[in-house]
Amino acid sequence: MTNRLAAATSPYLRQHAGNPVDWHTWGEEALALARRENKPILLSIGYSACHWCHVMAHESFEDPEVAAVMNAGFVNIKVDREERPDLDQIYQTAHALLTRRAGGWPLTVFMTPDGAPYFAGTYFPKRARHGLPGFLDILPRIAAAYHEQGPAIAEQSARLSEALQSLEPGRRGAALPENAGAVALAEFKRTFDAKEGGFGGAPKFPHAAELGFCLRAWKLHNDDGAQRIVRITLAKMAAGGIADQLGGGFCRYSVDAQWSIPHFEKMLYDNAALLALYADAGRAMREGEFGAVARDIVGWLAREMRAPDGAWYSSLDADSEGEEGRFYVFSREEAREAMSADEWAAASLHYGFDGPPNFEHRAWHLRVAVPVAEVAQLLGIPLPDAQARIVGARAALFARRETRVRPGRDDKILTAWNALAIGALARASRAQDEPAWAELALAALDALVATVWRDGRLYATRHGGDVALNAYLDDHAFLLAALIEVMQLRFRARDFSLATQVAERLLDGFEDREHGGFWFTSHDHERLYHRTKPAQDNATPAGNGVAAQALLALGHLAAQPRYVEAAERTLRAFAEGIARAPNAHVTLVTALERIGRPPSTLILCGDPAQTRSWQRALEREYRPEMCVIDIGAGEDAPAALRKGALPSEAAAAWLCQGLQCLPPITSLDGIEAAISGNIHG
Repeated sequence: MTNRLAAATSPYLRQHAGNPVDWHTWGEEALALARRENKPILLSIGYSACHWCHVMAHESFEDPEVAAVMNAGFVNIKVDREERPDLDQIYQTAHALLTRRAGGWPLTVFMTPDGAPYFAGTYFPKRARHGLPGFLDILPRIAAAYHEQGPAIAEQSARLSEALQSLEPGRRGAALPENAGAVALAEFKRTFDAKEGGFGGAPKFPHAAELGFCLRAWKLHNDDGAQRIVRITLAKMAAGGIADQLGGGFCRYSVDAQWSIPHFEKMLYDNAALLALYADAGRAMREGEFGAVARDIVGWLAREMRAPDGAWYSSLDADSEGEEGRFYVFSREEAREAMSADEWAAASLHYGFDGPPNFEHRAWHLRVAVPVAEVAQLLGIPLPDAQARIVGARAALFARRETRVRPGRDDKILTAWNALAIGALARASRAQDEPAWAELALAALDALVATVWRDGRLYATRHGGDVALNAYLDDHAFLLAALIEVMQLRFRARDFSLATQVAERLLDGFEDREHGGFWFTSHDHERLYHRTKPAQDNATPAGNGVAAQALLALGHLAAQPRYVEAAERTLRAFAEGIARAPNAHVTLVTALERIGRPPSTLILCGDPAQTRSWQRALEREYRPEMCVIDIGAGEDAPAALRKGALPSEAAAAWLCQGLQCLPPITSLDGIEAAISGNIHG
């Protein structure tokens, strides 16, 4: 027996198709049923890789006793937060306002048929334990409250609606804050964990956007403190258990302050952000180890996350065979049996097998306990020998791990997350001079555009060949940013054309024409309980900040001042929030700094062999405020990128800031001199 979720595009929803719960997907049919039967709605939001979502499903949603109570008292709706971030944003914020506590997943919200929440929580066990109320105990009381406390619920709903509205920026034209970048950086220095890296204590998240901001600040302002934040954090994360020491890639976060034990789910968006960050940091700091981490991330992506058409799957579960982390951890005996005696002598030190277990007092989750150079000293062997032993041990452990039951993979294709991965691969390819990564980026972009861009409209998700859901702000903003990264990798006129179409859709379909900024949902989206205009960076960068940066870049490339003006309207819309907490808005702060002094654009034109040689030479330096576009012979380039007639030489470069360009330059030395003499960073 299956319920309505069997036909869903989301693998997460289909995981619940065999539940005895009478689940509905979100939509008018379910909402109308709640109105018709005068029942409250039980909304459950989760995602495929979420450990506690699986726990609650096993304890409650698969239990006939719990399901009977749910079916009798509620219209039950299951939502994949990755497909419906619009709903997740609304009800996570509502949960925070109702409970005064942070949210998370699974998110459990009880609401009226018109979408007004009146009770919320996250994970509930079936029976009360550890101070948590039992799900089976609270369900009848919450259902009864809906029928017995209508006036009180209506009053609470009105206050909640007002509170949600108060969180959105209200007025237009506020003065742009000064020194927001310096204030944000000072806050990062204050909260930086100088011993273990990262910000604050446990649990620890990578905070890639904030670290990228610090890397940029170091380069632009020669701030050693900013560089220290990045260097220590990236090194500690790469050595920690949050990084998959055998297969590459990063888990979502660490439960401790030392990056040792993660929640084991692996998300595409985290790894996209960290790929770009490690590749840029490796180039900027001349740090080969950071480049190696980037290569490991790409290796994991290509091996485990790539769809047949070149697009990227969404995530890997934390659990396998019903246990979190089971795929990743080892017993000492299994590890020792997998490798030679010499390999074990080195690996037992390097990965900490010679010490006590670090995972649930019974197993070892791999992290670097002793650096390889120190292993060589302890064993009295040359460093190359120690390195070779670790390479062999790593290969042996990886091969042993590959025989295990793998974690589940969420194989839907999300537009926003794919765009992040495409942009990261394009950026990392340039930073690390890895042409194969360029091919991965281009193949993924072409696969994405061929499926989710239809008749001038973008869709948010697809599974197999089926697309679904109006695309959100993040889908459009992240795709526009990815196109700009790809154009710096390999210029194709069709990408420039698509970028302008996406920009037009952003302005026409999402901009708040009264106050500035972009709504998360389009003007033709279904009406929801609340409409959000998110500005703060979270696990992914803020869509409004990415949109502002991308519109600024495209406005200067395409000679379209109205894109630049839209970016400025966005910054003014969020000026008060940026001023209050610039460290929470670093994507917008970066756009704000680029309004004051636009990034440089370097257009290369002429003999393709010559221009490509120049571009590769220029990419050896980390220049966060420069966009380099090689249009080659330029026959199919748009007029905005053709800055003038070629001199008699084989190739020329035009260095521009905003819409103002220097005369053509015809040598690499001349380009470097112009960059140093006329344009910052």
